[in-house]
Amino acid sequence: MEGETGEKGSVCGSSEGDVIGEMMEVIENVGSYVGFRRTQRKESLNLVRRLKLLVPLLEELRELGTAAFSGEALGCLARLKKALVSAKKLLKSCNYGSKIYLAHESEAVAVRFHAVYDKLNQALDDLPYNDLGISDEVKEQVELMRMQLKRAKRRTETQDIELAMDLMVVFSKKDDRNADTAILERLASKLELRTVADLKVETAAVRKLVKQRAGLSAEASQQIVELLGKFKKLAGMEESSVLDGPVSSRNLQKCPSLAIPHEFLCPISLEIMTDPVIVATGQVISYELYESFRIILAMLSTVIQSDIVFPGILKTYERESIQKWLDSDHHSCPKTGQNLAHLSLAPNYALRNLILQWCEKNQFELPRKGVKAGSNGSSIEVKQKISSLVQNLSSSEPDVQRKAIMKIRMLAKENPDNRIRIANRGGIPPLVQLLSYPDSKLQEHTVTALLNLSIDEANKRLIAREGAIPAIIEILQNGTDEARENSAAALFSLSMLDENKVMIGSLNGIPPLVNLLQNGTTRGKKDAATALFNLSLNQSNKSRAIKAGIIPALLHLLEDKNLGMIDEALSILLLLVSHPEGRTEIGRLSFIVTLVEIMKDGTPKNKECATSVLLELGLNNSSFILAALQYGVYDHLVEIMRCGTNRAQRKANCLLQHMYKCEHIPWNFNVEA
Repeated sequence: MEGETGEKGSVCGSSEGDVIGEMMEVIENVGSYVGFRRTQRKESLNLVRRLKLLVPLLEELRELGTAAFSGEALGCLARLKKALVSAKKLLKSCNYGSKIYLAHESEAVAVRFHAVYDKLNQALDDLPYNDLGISDEVKEQVELMRMQLKRAKRRTETQDIELAMDLMVVFSKKDDRNADTAILERLASKLELRTVADLKVETAAVRKLVKQRAGLSAEASQQIVELLGKFKKLAGMEESSVLDGPVSSRNLQKCPSLAIPHEFLCPISLEIMTDPVIVATGQVISYELYESFRIILAMLSTVIQSDIVFPGILKTYERESIQKWLDSDHHSCPKTGQNLAHLSLAPNYALRNLILQWCEKNQFELPRKGVKAGSNGSSIEVKQKISSLVQNLSSSEPDVQRKAIMKIRMLAKENPDNRIRIANRGGIPPLVQLLSYPDSKLQEHTVTALLNLSIDEANKRLIAREGAIPAIIEILQNGTDEARENSAAALFSLSMLDENKVMIGSLNGIPPLVNLLQNGTTRGKKDAATALFNLSLNQSNKSRAIKAGIIPALLHLLEDKNLGMIDEALSILLLLVSHPEGRTEIGRLSFIVTLVEIMKDGTPKNKECATSVLLELGLNNSSFILAALQYGVYDHLVEIMRCGTNRAQRKANCLLQHMYKCEHIPWNFNVEA
């Protein structure tokens, strides 16, 4: 348990002389953390950097000795120690905690950072520097830290919108879209949860999190556990309950990295290598020199890995893994990023012999893999097939074109590598041209093929650059139901790039999306909502969406409980309510009534979003709060404060505090202040 400040300012469990040493130890400990989670990495590194600015102050205080310190000074030091302990706990969580949880609760974690800033700032503000005899040089350094803490504003950086949207999709139980695998792959990459080793660590972190609860709702805990299960399945691990005991040894069979020497594992697959091969990195060595190195390696029986003998020149991988990398048109080393001088692969006999010796000694059976002559044959066949299909896109026979589009559509759906291959072989320009072909079914297949291709980041720019957006908007207006749905999904995918958001808005892509939101199928409405949310991140597009009639359409989604799109509608409203025109429409009585009803009867997530919208309205115009009070919002806010989600509780607290500050609100009507 953390120490508490006593009457004289000392910390329970510590002598006054120990306090400074303990604070320095805390700063030293947090400086050793190196694995901060992606979602809090920047904030964590900033906090560590600021804490290190305190070291000169603490060193000077230690030299002065605490015997002559006043009670006021000792009290400040005790408060500073408590602030440092809070900072350490937060940084430890961001270094070792569940990556999924930290992404899911990123806003709550941001609040914790600023609570730590406030504690540090208060302790430093109160410190009697002159009485303690602190040097001017150290005072200047502390003043620098205090200024940085005061400037630290809550989440001024742009959020990772793609990450937030992907989390929203995977946590939704209502979207059964086939593109879930692509979204999961992207999420796993962003959260750095692609390897079995990382997933093992995450499993332990989630298990600890669920056991401690840590203020996490049952629904949120279940969502995190389910997403972890999907990541494990994606990585080829056998699923087992996160809550059942230690990580099953079956889950580690794919990559038992705890037992196998690290040097024996392929850097790509993290599996023990059965056919290790060498690639040549760097453009300075000749092929003859490369071959000489390979021969020397084969002769050395004491070499563990080629990297040790020739650092920076030769790297070893499992043949199957590196061949797949090369077949995806990569010409660089996956480990170093250096360009490959040659694409030839040479067996690393020395390493293979060592692996075999280790396996024999430890009675470990190597995985059995079929060794094929010309192991890249299948990939060559795929490349040839794709080249032929791309040529057929320009055929004068409609049936040939149609079959080629359908096959490309499926190839792009099934395999990320195929998306790159199709683009590299010039498949995107003819597909864009075929969007305007006067055949509704062919348009449907074409826009869906481009949707699948656009999952790849580089393809997003290429598709837009080839002029696809106007044609996709045209299909969105006049195509079949499925074509309209997939056109909306394609616009969402393309709008991940900011320049495409602007282009879609300026080319009048928003009105047909609003029309689909109003009149489309259930899936069409969901596709339109997702695209409109992303587009509304752009300020100009907010105005365009409001003028296109999006707000009445969103009110209909809130009122129609059967659609199950309340969260989506509220998320878009939360973006639009920051716009003056949006507040005017959202603040109408029908909206206020609906928001209050959702705060009363909605799901925890519904209540959270509705409270956020009402808070934004109320902060700009207190008459909206008065209207909400007349419909009983106060009691619902109190209930949300008691058992809502963490974010909902914070929003409800802010809204209640703002209510109390509004002087013209008559607190004597049906409300107990």
